[in-house]
Amino acid sequence: MHSFAPEITLITVLATVILSDALATRLKIPSVFLLLALSFSLYHLVPAAIPIDLVGAFDTVILFCIPLIFMGDALHLHFVDIKRHAWSIFYLAVVAVGLSIAAGASLANFDLFAGLSLGAYVSLFAINMATDAVSVQSVLSRFEGIDHDVKVLIEGESLGNDATAVIAFFFVGLPWMMQGGIDASAAAIDALRVFGVSIAVGVTIGYGFYMLMKLYSGKRSEFFSFVVEGYTAYLIGETLHVSGILTLISAIIATKAWVDLDLDEIENKERRKKRSFLRTLRAASVVATTKERMAYIYEMAKEFGYIAAAVIFFVLAETVDFEALWQYRYEIVTMFLVTTAIRAVAMAKFAFFGKTIDSIKPVGAEGWFILTFSGMKGALSIILVHMIPDSFEHKEMFEAVTIGVVVLSIFVYGTILWSYFTFFDKRQKPALFDVPKT
Repeated sequence: MHSFAPEITLITVLATVILSDALATRLKIPSVFLLLALSFSLYHLVPAAIPIDLVGAFDTVILFCIPLIFMGDALHLHFVDIKRHAWSIFYLAVVAVGLSIAAGASLANFDLFAGLSLGAYVSLFAINMATDAVSVQSVLSRFEGIDHDVKVLIEGESLGNDATAVIAFFFVGLPWMMQGGIDASAAAIDALRVFGVSIAVGVTIGYGFYMLMKLYSGKRSEFFSFVVEGYTAYLIGETLHVSGILTLISAIIATKAWVDLDLDEIENKERRKKRSFLRTLRAASVVATTKERMAYIYEMAKEFGYIAAAVIFFVLAETVDFEALWQYRYEIVTMFLVTTAIRAVAMAKFAFFGKTIDSIKPVGAEGWFILTFSGMKGALSIILVHMIPDSFEHKEMFEAVTIGVVVLSIFVYGTILWSYFTFFDKRQKPALFDVPKT
């Protein structure tokens, strides 16, 4: 008899997305709260709703979900914002993450978690410093009044932060943890190689897909072009043994940057009259898309990413062990508090020291508050912890801590932000996704 497991699973996932969105709109709370709660409830109360062994097919599930999760956030970044906040995003996505992981690893001197090596500390903090683009956008999209510059920093960090955490985990923490030692200089050189090659390959792929988009028009074909680009960039990056996620992000951002130049030139007649090497390089006489079609593409990419996140939450529900969560409750709460404190210190640069460096824009105390509590964890942390070999003796603890931190960060950070914007912040400000005129 034919198995209808795939159809039942798809119905469950989409129904969960529909129900969480409907309830979130009615209750005026972030939908990710409900998505997480519903996925856990359905899996444990109605096991027949998810008849597929998602954990057994983990590699397939991840390959399907990763490009969709990152594509929407990458598409939403505007080229003008990237130029304006380049150093700030670099600080958040690379410097702050690296320093945060180092700060967390330094706690090995205090034996914060008994029995872990220094390499294990690096891995654990790399896993739990990775923010989740879908969770962050789901929470923040419910609020009006967030300054545009703060919003750009959050979006830029949620992308770059993940790439840095992945590189730190796979090329430094994991080898160190499993081998018991590592050549620091070789690891640093390898990490730099991964950064450089991933970005170079991604930018090249991005340019190629941008030029391909000039050969056809239509919002459906252009949207699927971005989907194909995301999967292609991720697979090429992984095949080259660099960071598939950073390659993917670089490719989508590069294509979007070229598209932004096209759209800007459409509205600027004077710029169209000027001839330059850049205009020749991008065949400026033929535009890749239109502003209206890009709005559709972004909305579709955001929805696909949300569905992919829902699938990851069902994987999380399948893997959660409530006895293990209770057993490691001290480690979970400790990791959550420590990562929150480290993040608050890292984000303080923008509140209290930004004015000392012109290239890094200050955003004030409110911006610091929002940046600190926008560091919600999610799909990537779950993905990374599952990549640890089963032979690692502390894997159960790592999984319990990561799942606990993901759940706490979504509900605690999200509730803090929701409470602030609902009950305390009454000022009229631009909506979250307003784009300033240039």
